[in-house]
Amino acid sequence: MINLSLKKDNQVGSSIYIAIICFCTYACMYAFRKPFTIGIYADMPSFLGIEYKNLLVIAQVLGYTASKIFGIKFISELKNIGRGKLIFILIVLSWIPLLLFPILPAPINILCFFLNGFPLGIIWGIVFSFVEGRRATDFIGATLAVSFIVSSGVIKSIAKWLQLTYHISENWVPFYTGLVFILPIIVFIYLLEKIPPPTPEEIELKAPRLPMTKSDRFSFFKEFKIGIIAFIFIYLILTLFRDLRDNFAANIWNDLGYANNASVFTNTELPIALIVLVMIASMIIIKKNKLAFLISILIIIVGFVVVGVSTFLFKLNILNGYNWMLLVGLGLYMGYIPFNSLLFDRMIATFRIKGNVGFLIYLLDSFGYLASVIVISIKGSAHLQLNWAQFYAKGVLYFSVLGLLASLAAYLYYAKKIKTLNY
Repeated sequence: MINLSLKKDNQVGSSIYIAIICFCTYACMYAFRKPFTIGIYADMPSFLGIEYKNLLVIAQVLGYTASKIFGIKFISELKNIGRGKLIFILIVLSWIPLLLFPILPAPINILCFFLNGFPLGIIWGIVFSFVEGRRATDFIGATLAVSFIVSSGVIKSIAKWLQLTYHISENWVPFYTGLVFILPIIVFIYLLEKIPPPTPEEIELKAPRLPMTKSDRFSFFKEFKIGIIAFIFIYLILTLFRDLRDNFAANIWNDLGYANNASVFTNTELPIALIVLVMIASMIIIKKNKLAFLISILIIIVGFVVVGVSTFLFKLNILNGYNWMLLVGLGLYMGYIPFNSLLFDRMIATFRIKGNVGFLIYLLDSFGYLASVIVISIKGSAHLQLNWAQFYAKGVLYFSVLGLLASLAAYLYYAKKIKTLNY
């Protein structure tokens, strides 16, 4: 039961405040990452047999992938000093390539998105270091994670509005969208730095979160290698199709008949964000870490079911394109958000692991984004005779089955592992 004492009220208010600051900080980051995806770049020539936009996506995701590999060590060893300044430096380093992109000629300017993606890929781990190990991490983490959904759609809508209203060329849209958000992100970084650390009571409840050495990382992986490999495979699938949906949303919506509709990006993502936020944040009422950890895996399992069933109905023409995109997005984020909010936080608390969430999520991200690059490259270079909507529907249908099986296996593995605990 929730104790409605003054102390608890203060905790609730503090948790909401932290959640808002973290959400807004990370949401502003998307202004430096996603605006270019609204462009079709139909007039740009292909290079190496791959369409120009595909190359932009590949370049940015390669930068992201490289940052995730780097982050396995960097984020897991991160200390709680100067984190706000580091975020600001990374934002500036990501913004400079957006200025160079419209100035440099193609195909050289494609490299700008690799340089843009690398610093941005480090930011999530820094922001989440303010979140993990708290009594309300489930709620705060869920709020932070839904920024993936809301901000992506909102930023695309804003970028599209800037383009249509001020007649900005596709190449300049990313820079000017970032310009709109540079002051807000400075404010939120400042407020982020003022967030107090977890209390002694929270540390006792959730286990201390400590920087990890190479030996710590190796021991952690060795102890849970089967379960971690299962999580890597599940997350690989989720990242792949979440990233494809995100980067090529404009192409998919065009194929579904929603071209030049700026609001469609937001109209689908806001309901998804609200549903997932309520679902994940409600886990805060479960105090038993073991139970919460297993339920989080069950949420992932249900997410794959939603993706598979909705796509099957879409291919049978029972579900229209709009509702399909809504439901497949909901299912994907039901699987994706737990990995980026409560799953690993509860796992560390359950098994009292010496370490932090950053190590696990950056390990998984490395594989997920690498898979995304490979699939986009194959699709672009092979010149498949499918539009994006058809290609995406076929892919998520098959891989939802694989994801479901892997999730069930992970649940059984960790359920058995939990039974060996002595408390």
